[in-house]
Amino acid sequence: MSLLVIVIPGPSVLFVVGRALAHGRRTALATVLGNVIGCYAVVVAVAWGLGALVQSSVALFVGVKLAGAAYLVHLGVQAFRHRGEMRVANMDAPAEERRGDLRSILDGMVVGVTNPKGIVFFAAVLPQFVDHSAGRLPVQMMVLGLVPVTIGLVTDTLWGLGASAARSWFARSDRRLSMVGGAGGLAMIGLGVTVAATGRAD
Repeated sequence: MSLLVIVIPGPSVLFVVGRALAHGRRTALATVLGNVIGCYAVVVAVAWGLGALVQSSVALFVGVKLAGAAYLVHLGVQAFRHRGEMRVANMDAPAEERRGDLRSILDGMVVGVTNPKGIVFFAAVLPQFVDHSAGRLPVQMMVLGLVPVTIGLVTDTLWGLGASAARSWFARSDRRLSMVGGAGGLAMIGLGVTVAATGRAD
C-alpha cells in the first residue's frame, strides 16, 4: 500500500525534482533527507494523536496545507528570480556551503511536515495495522511508519538523482542552464498552487 501511494508523484517528489533542476544533486539529496525527517515527524504526530486532530479539524488542516503551499511558492519564486546566476563554470564547485545544506534540509522538512498527502495517508492507514491486543499503540505506529518513510527515501533519492542528471545534461550553456533553473522554480510555484487548490472534499 505504501509503495502504491508513494510511487505516484506528489508534493514531495515534485519538490525534490524542482530543487534538483534549480540547484543540482547536492541540494536535491539534502532536500530528500529533510523531507524524510519531516514525514517521520508526521508519523510521530499521528502516533501520539495529533494526526487525528488535524484530520478532524477542517480549519487546522487547511492552515497546514496553505502554510506548506505558501512556502513552496516562496521557494519557487526565489529559484526563478536567481536563475540568471546559474553558470556552467560553477557546476563543478561545491553547490552550497554547510549552512546551505542545512537550509536545504530544513526546506525539505517543512515540505514533509506540511504535505497534506502524508498527513492523510498516515492518519488513515497506520491505525489499521496495529495490534490492539499488544498495547503500546503509538510505538507500533512509529515502527510501522518506518516502512513508507524508507520507501520514500529510496524513491525520492532516485527522482532527485534522475532530475539532477538531466540538469547536468542540459548544462552545456549558461542560457540552457538558466532555463532549467527557471523551469525548476516554475515547477515549485505550480506545485504550491496545486497543493493550495486541492485537498479534502469537505
